[in-house]
Parts: sequence; structure tokens; C-alpha cells
Amino acid sequence: MPSPRPKADLETVEPIGLRVLIRKDEDKKQTKAGLHLPDKIEIPTLTGRVVAVGAKVIAEGDYPVEKYDRVLFNPKHAIPVDFEGDNRLFVVPVEDVVAVFRRGE
Repeated sequence: MPSPRPKADLETVEPIGLRVLIRKDEDKKQTKAGLHLPDKIEIPTLTGRVVAVGAKVIAEGDYPVEKYDRVLFNPKHAIPVDFEGDNRLFVVPVEDVVAVFRRGE
């Protein structure tokens, strides 16, 4: 009888292929002018922070996306990840990352 696999202390999500894992920023509840929006109305965001980068993205080196980058992404092909009650994680094809926010040097 095979022995049961020991449980890992920490479960992680690793994107496969040309994908990145993004934690989407919170939807805004207030406009730039300071108007508070009702709970049912939110300004959808397309920005988030890269949590993990697929090994193939790193190996190819053609994509200027790194872990912890703040990015703008197209959510059309984003796959939501139900992970520990966090409903803001998405696996996104790297081609759908359309911009990386950088600080001026």
C-alpha cells in the first residue's frame, strides 16, 4: 500500500506555459472627483500585480514582465482562480498583458 503524500505547508498557484498569475486591483468605489458610488456600481479595473510568471515566459525572455510588476491587462481571456477565498487572482495569457507600469529613473 503506497504511503500518503505528505501535505505541503503552503499551497501555491503556478501558471503554466505563456501565462502569468495576476492579483487584480480592487474595483474602485469612488471616482477621481471624489463621488462615492453605490455598492452595485463599480468602475472595473484592468490593473493588477503579477504574483507569478510561467517558466516558459521566463525562458523565452521576450516579455518584459516580472514578478511584482504592476500591469494593465485585457481580462477577455483571464481565468479566475478560486484560491483560499481570494476572488481577485487570475491566470492571464502573457499576450494579454498590454502595459507594465514603471517608475521614471
